[in-house]
Amino acid sequence: MSSILKISQIEKYYGSKSSLTKAIDNISFEVDSGEFVAIMGASGSGKTTLLNCISTIDRVTSGHIYVAGEDITGLRGNALNKFRREQLGFIFQDFNLLDTLTAYENIALALSIQNVPANEIDLRVRKVAKELGIEAVFDKYPYQMSGGQKQRVASARAIITNPKLVLADEPTGALDSKSARMLLERFEYLNQTLLATILMVTHDSFTASYASRVIFIKDGKIFHEINRGGEGRKVFFDKIIDVITLLGGDVSDAL
Repeated sequence: MSSILKISQIEKYYGSKSSLTKAIDNISFEVDSGEFVAIMGASGSGKTTLLNCISTIDRVTSGHIYVAGEDITGLRGNALNKFRREQLGFIFQDFNLLDTLTAYENIALALSIQNVPANEIDLRVRKVAKELGIEAVFDKYPYQMSGGQKQRVASARAIITNPKLVLADEPTGALDSKSARMLLERFEYLNQTLLATILMVTHDSFTASYASRVIFIKDGKIFHEINRGGEGRKVFFDKIIDVITLLGGDVSDAL
C-alpha cells in the first residue's frame, strides 16, 4: 500500500524561552492508504496536539508532515485553504454542524464550496446518506436530531468530498453507547468498503478496538503500537487494555 500520511520527526513547543513545554517530542510514523488508525494516550500526552498539527489547525515547531506526498508544513494562505477543503475530512466530538441548515444542507455545503454542479451534489449527498443510514433526517435541523444522527451527518459531510484523509477527534465522546456502536460500525464500513483512510484520536478502548492499528502516545512520544491483524475485535480490545494499563498503571488514570 502507498503511504497517505507521513509524519517525519515532528516536534511542537508551547510557551516562551523561560517556560517551554514540549508537547510533541520527535514523533515519526506513517499511515497507508485505506488504513484505520487510532491514537491513544493519557490526558496531556500530546495526542490532540498531534492531530491539530496534522489537520493544520496548529503548526509544528520542527519536522515535516506529508499528505499524499505533499509537505503541508509549508503551506500558507490560499494553498492551505485549498488543501483543507480538498484533501482533509474532519469529524469533531461536538459535531460542528451549522444550526441554521438542515442535515441535507450541512452535507451539501462541503460540495457547494467546491463549486460542484447542483445535480451532482444531490446525487452524491443521497449516496453518502444511504451509506450512513441518515436519509430520514435530511429535512431536520441539528436541534431536531439525536447525538448519533448528528455525528453521522458530520461524518457524511467529512467524506463526501472524497478526501485523502479523514481526521476524527473523539468522535464518540458525546454519544451514548448505542449511538457510539452504530457510528463505529459505519466507520468500519467507510474504511473497509469505501476504502476511506481514517486517523482517529480517542481515549476510549472500545472505540479504538474498531481500528486496524493503535498508536499509543506518552509524554509527547510514541510509547507503543499494536496491529489488529486477523484477530477479532474482542482480542484486540484486551490487548489495548493491557497497553493502557502499562501507560498509566491504572486504567482510569490512563484514560
